[in-house]
Amino acid sequence: MTICSDSLDLPATSATTRVVVAMSGGVDSSVTAALLTEAGYETIGITLQLYDHGEALHRKGACCAGVDIHDARDVAAKIGIPHYVLNYESRFRESVMNDFADSYLRGETPVPCIRCNQTVKFEDLLTTARDLGATALCTGHYVRRIVGPDGPELHRAADPDKDQSYFLYATTPEQLGFLRFPLGSLSKEDTRAHARRLGLDVSDKPDSQDICFVPQGRYGDVVRRLRPGVIESGDIVHIDGTVLGRHAGIIDYTVGQRRGLGIGGRRSGRAGPVENAPLYVVGLDADKRQVIVGPHRALARDLVDLDQVNWLGCGNPSTGPMRVLVRFRSTQRLVAATLQTGMDHAVRVMFDELQYGVAVGQAAVFHDFGTPSRVLGGGWIVATGSRSASTGPTRPVLEDSRQASG
Repeated sequence: MTICSDSLDLPATSATTRVVVAMSGGVDSSVTAALLTEAGYETIGITLQLYDHGEALHRKGACCAGVDIHDARDVAAKIGIPHYVLNYESRFRESVMNDFADSYLRGETPVPCIRCNQTVKFEDLLTTARDLGATALCTGHYVRRIVGPDGPELHRAADPDKDQSYFLYATTPEQLGFLRFPLGSLSKEDTRAHARRLGLDVSDKPDSQDICFVPQGRYGDVVRRLRPGVIESGDIVHIDGTVLGRHAGIIDYTVGQRRGLGIGGRRSGRAGPVENAPLYVVGLDADKRQVIVGPHRALARDLVDLDQVNWLGCGNPSTGPMRVLVRFRSTQRLVAATLQTGMDHAVRVMFDELQYGVAVGQAAVFHDFGTPSRVLGGGWIVATGSRSASTGPTRPVLEDSRQASG
C-alpha cells in the first residue's frame, strides 16, 4: 500500500502538506506516521501524556503510559519526523477520569474512550494541530472517512474485527472534515506487515486491552482511588424484594453480570420441581445502594432514551420516525430499530427485538439502514424500558446501568 492524496482527501502536492499524527506508541499510530512520511507529507508526531507515568510504567496492555511515550519517540526518530509530548494530565483527569468515577457512583456504565475522543483528542489535540498549521489530524483508528455527495461520512473499518467507529460516533461534522484515518481500509495483519517492512520496533507490540488508566480492568479500584471514602456497602436484592446478601459497593457490579455475585442461584418453583435459576444483575440503585438481581428475562429492554445526541448523517427523527441500525456495545451486531423524538426533544430508540444488558451510561450508535457501514451518529443512554410495560413516558420501567460483563 502507498498512501495517496486521493484516498486521504488531501492536497495532491504532499511535500507542502503538513499533517499531525496522534502517536500513542502502538503499532497502529506508528505505522500511520510512517506511511504518511513515506508518501512525502510533512509529518509531525504528537503524543499526549494523559496520566502519571509511574502508575503504569511497567504495565502492558495500556496506551499513553510511560513506555508508550518512549516507543512513540523512538518511532519518530526512526522515520525522521519531529515529535512532541504534550502534558494533558489535568484536562484528562477532569474530562475523562472524574467523569468515569462519577458515572460509576451513579450506577451507570461509562465509556471513557468515547469521552476521551470527544474532548481531549478531537477537541484539544485537534485545536493544537490547527495551531501548528496542519491540513489534517491523522490517527491510527480503524475507521473509514469517505467523501460523499454532502461531504465527509464516517464508515466502519474494512476489517470488522478491528472496527473502532463505535468510539468515534461523537465526532462532529466539522471535526470529521479535519480528521483522516489512513488505516481504515487495512487489516491488522496488513498494518503489522507495514511495520516490519518499515523496520519499526513496535511491529509485534501487543494491542492495548485495558482502558488506559484502569489496571487489569479493575474499575472499582480506580473509582475508590479517585473518590476515597464515598463508596458505601448495601444490599443485594431480588426483583421480588427479597434481600439475598450484601455488597461492598455498587461500583463492583455491572448490568448483565452473572458471575461473582456471591449469592448463587435462587430456588424457585413452589409448586412442582424446585430448581436453581441463574441470577443476573438487572439494575443498580445508587440512592438506595442496592444491587438488583433477577432472572435473565428481567434484562429485556426494547426502548432507550438518549441525551447529547450527535448527528453525522442527513436527516433526523425530529421530522418523523426514522429507521436505523443500532448497537450499544462496540462488539455488538447491528440491530434494527426506529428513532423518534420524545419528550423534551430527547431521542428515543425503539428496538424491533428485545435486547439484553443495555444500560444507562452506554452509548447507542446509529447506522444507516440502507448502508450499514455508515455511522449516522449516536447519543448517551439516560433511561431504558419496555414497551410492554410502559407506553408513553420517557422514564424507564427499571432504570438500570452498566453493560454485561459476565
